[in-house]
Order: sequence, then structure tokens, then C-alpha cells
Amino acid sequence: MFSKINKGLIVVATIATLAFSCKEESKKTIATETIDFSHEGDLTIFLNSSDTVKTKFNIEFAETDYETQTGLMYRKGMAINEGMLFIFPDERMHSFYMKNTEFPLDIIYIKENLKIASFQEKAQPLNEDGLSSQVPIKYVLEVNAGLSQKLGLSIGDSISFSRK
Repeated sequence: MFSKINKGLIVVATIATLAFSCKEESKKTIATETIDFSHEGDLTIFLNSSDTVKTKFNIEFAETDYETQTGLMYRKGMAINEGMLFIFPDERMHSFYMKNTEFPLDIIYIKENLKIASFQEKAQPLNEDGLSSQVPIKYVLEVNAGLSQKLGLSIGDSISFSRK
């Protein structure tokens, strides 16, 4: 009788140990790889089609489907002089959202003629509401929130960009 009880206790203890160890395993956080900025080109913003430079940014390009769908998601932030330039195949209405984007952004919508058409300033992190360009555009520049106002950017300012 004693050995049956001992065997029963051993079975119960083993099951309990496995159950608790499984719970501990499920609490582990899955580490994701940090995505670092990749300086792929340079972008300059000019005052209303003049030669007067307002500012310059080091940029990453988002051109493939994956790059345009992911954008700046899963990143902790960017340096003040960094941005991401989205290039679409044609000029049309576009909408962005901040899903899985952990820091606020200014979204600058740019027409095919390289002139700023509209802004979405201080887009909030993790917000999945659509942020429309309001007009047909071909490019979008994402920069840290507040920079559009701080740099005095306005509709009609123009950009140029080049690859490294």
C-alpha cells in the first residue's frame, strides 16, 4: 500500500512540476531584433521651389511592398536628422496608420512634382486610425513628431533626394 501511495505522490509531483515549469516558460518574453536606421540616401527640403535650403535629412527608402507596409514599425525611435521616404509607383490618394509604430511622427505627403501637398503632424504611436493624404501624392516622408512645425515646413515647399 505504501509503495502505491509513494508512486501516486511521485506522479502528482511530476505533473505539478511540469505544469509549473510550463507556466514559467510561457512567461518568457520573445526578444525581437532591433531594427537600426540604414542611411540609404539624402533628402533636402527647399523653401517654395527656391534654392533656399530649409533642412536636410539622412533617409531610408521604403519602396518594396514589405518596406512600405512595415515602414518604421518595431523601432524605438530615430535621430533628429533621420527620416523614411516612401516612394509609390504612381500618384494617388494614400493613407497611413501608426500600427506597431512606437514613437510619434510627422507624416509629410508629397506630390509627384516633389512639392509638399499636406501634413499629418504628431501622429500618435500605435494608433490604427487612417491618416489620409487628402490629395493624390507619390511620396511620403516620415520624420520625428514636431519637426515640421519646428523647421517651418509648409505646403508648396519642395524636396530633392538622392541615393548613397
